[in-house]
Parts: sequence; structure tokens; C-alpha cells
Amino acid sequence: MTTEMWLTLGAIIVLLGFSFLFSGSETGMTAASRARLHSLAAGGSVRARLVENLIERKDRLIGALLIGNNLVNILASALATSLLLDIFGQSGVVYATIAMTIVIVIFSEILPKSWALARPEPFALFVAPFVRVVVFLFGALSGVANWIVRLFLSLFGLKLDSDASMLSAHEELRGTVAVLHREGGVIKQDRDRMGGVLDLHELEVSDVMVHRTNMRMVNADEPPDAIARAVLASPHTRLPLWRGTTENIVGLLHSKDLLRALDEVGFDFTKIDIMKVASKPWFVPDTTTLQDQLNAFLRRKAHFAMVVDEYGEVEGLVTLEDIIEEIVGEIADEHDVDVQGVKQEADGSVVVDGTVPIRDLNRALDWNLPDEEATTIAGLVIHETQSIPEARQSFSFHGKRFTVMRRDKNRITKIRIRPAEDV
Repeated sequence: MTTEMWLTLGAIIVLLGFSFLFSGSETGMTAASRARLHSLAAGGSVRARLVENLIERKDRLIGALLIGNNLVNILASALATSLLLDIFGQSGVVYATIAMTIVIVIFSEILPKSWALARPEPFALFVAPFVRVVVFLFGALSGVANWIVRLFLSLFGLKLDSDASMLSAHEELRGTVAVLHREGGVIKQDRDRMGGVLDLHELEVSDVMVHRTNMRMVNADEPPDAIARAVLASPHTRLPLWRGTTENIVGLLHSKDLLRALDEVGFDFTKIDIMKVASKPWFVPDTTTLQDQLNAFLRRKAHFAMVVDEYGEVEGLVTLEDIIEEIVGEIADEHDVDVQGVKQEADGSVVVDGTVPIRDLNRALDWNLPDEEATTIAGLVIHETQSIPEARQSFSFHGKRFTVMRRDKNRITKIRIRPAEDV
């Protein structure tokens, strides 16, 4: 081989090295975790900050890398063809085509992209200065190419927005956590807690409140000693006070405030005015989102609120604990009444109280029953059947077989659930 041929071969090897960098950079930059890059940038990494800046305009970045990659690949192939033509004559075209296809696919496509996928963040940090130069050289040309692409797509009614994301931030996070859980990187409890946080802006207080039929309340007109006994017998530290009718909530009685007031008068019940001990009730609309209600609780330093509908009628009550339980799961202490309402049977079926929330059942058993149209299991059965089923009636939907075990007037109180394929 002549000196000129050796120089041509060297040029081909250098161009293939650039092709390696272009292909790996494209994969590394797009596969790198933005969260990890942000963390590294916050820790003072200059290259991480550079990568963040480069991927802010992803269409410009990818366009510049593709232009550079195609440029060096075409040039390398042209030089290889010229070299092999000099050596083998006309058959050199065939040899050049076969040789360059194998070399480019293996060493300039599969190898760098596999490497970048295996370690995207380190690879992206390594090539960041190179990519900055590429974007500087080909950025303007990339912008023109992207404009031409959008123009052609618009002819077919397609509009490309480089800054738009198909998924919201909440959906991105939820999908990431679900994938990590499936791959074993996140345990079920952590997945549920993250899902609970993301659901706060979608759920309303009516979805987690204690319904008025299950509320513990005290008649404010009762004698103070009777009220004190009722407070001591309750597992709750705060109880609503009503007067005349249970719909008329006039105060909120805290057990510690009652004990403090009794201590001040030597535990003489005749000297206690319950309404002076009680605090003013706080009413919130049933359509308030859990996220807004949590912020309101924290802002007011309160733990308890009465929930009312659009007509001002009391629907139930919501506490700070109810909202926190949507994130961390059921919270139980030594004073809680242990009524879960879910019992696993030996035959694989599950017996559920009708008042059990669908979300709690999904979380406990890792099910996916829909909770958009109904809050409780009984509500789901009524919604799906469009009726109030009789006892011993069975229905199949959402991959489960629901059998009504007990009905009290118009309320479904007990349901057996088993997989539909077991029937």
C-alpha cells in the first residue's frame, strides 16, 4: 500500500471514531436520568449542568448529532470505496459496501449505543464537551432541518411541538415508579405511598371522609358529666357537638380541653360550660381536593373539619390523619377500634364490608378496581349493576365475581369477592 492509501485508511478509522461518539452521545443524552443529572448539577458538577442545558432543546440536540453522524459515515464510506477501488478495481464497490456496513453497524451503532444504555449518565457526562461543540457547529443547520420536517408534517395535518410532553409530570412519576416496582427496584409499600402522594390532587375530601352515619357526636344539651363520659368512652380525641338536630353542628370538643377545664374547677361538673370549652367548627366543601385540604390543615394548624355539600348540609368529617393515611396507609394506635372490614377466606375469596373504600382494598390486595364512579365496594356494585342487588345475587365485572352476602334495607353490608375465573 502507498502512503496515500495508509493516510486514507487512517482517515476512515478517525471518522469511525467520530461516528462512535455521535451514536453514543445520542443514546446517552436521551437515556440519562434528568433527576440524577439535576442532583449532580446541584452538587456542583459542571458537566451535569452542561448536559442539562443541552437536553433542554432536545430536537436541536438530536438533529445536530444526526447531521454529524451521517456526515462522517457517508464520508468514511466514500473513502473506503475509493481505497478498495484502487486495490480491487470495480469489485471494490461491493467489498466496500459489505465491509463498511459490518463495521458501522457493529462499532459505530451497536457498540456505542449499548455502552451508553448501560451507563447513560457517566457516558453523557463524558461526551458533554464534544456534544457542545457539535451543537455549536450544526445547531443552526439542525434548526433548518427541523423546520422542514415540521413543514412536511403539517401538510398531513400533524403538528410537532418539541416542548410538549405526552404525559403530565404526575403520570411520568407514576409510570416510573410502576416500572421500578415491576423490575423489583421499588417495594409495594413505597409504590403505594408514592401513588398516594400523586393522588392527592385528584381525590376530594368526600372520597376519604367519615360519613355522617358513622360519625361519633355528642349532644351539647346533655349534662356535662354525661358529655365527659361520652368523650372518655370514645376512641377519638375530638368530637363534634350538635344541638337540636345532628345536622346542626355547633362546636368541636377536644378531650384535653375538657380535662383541662375540669381540672381548673376541681372536677365539679356543675361549673363547666361545654360551649365555652368547645372550639368553633370548621366547615369545608365536599369538592375540596385532598391536596388543598392538606395545605389548609397545615396553614391553620388544625386537624379536623366538617364536610358539607353544596347546600350546606353536613356530609361527614375529615381529619388530617385521613389524608395522611392516603399516603402511608392505615394508621393504627392503641386507641383505634380494630375494624378492618376485610377477611381473607381459606378458599381464596375475600369477604368485605360494604363500607370498605375501594382504594384501601386495592392497596391491601394489590387490585385495580376502578374508584372513579364509586368510593366504597358497595357503591361499586350498585354502580355496575345499576340497582341495589338482593342478598345471594352474584355479578362479574373487572375480573372479579361479586356476591352480595348481606343487605340491610337499601344498604349492601357484606360482599364476597373472588377471581372471576374461579367460578
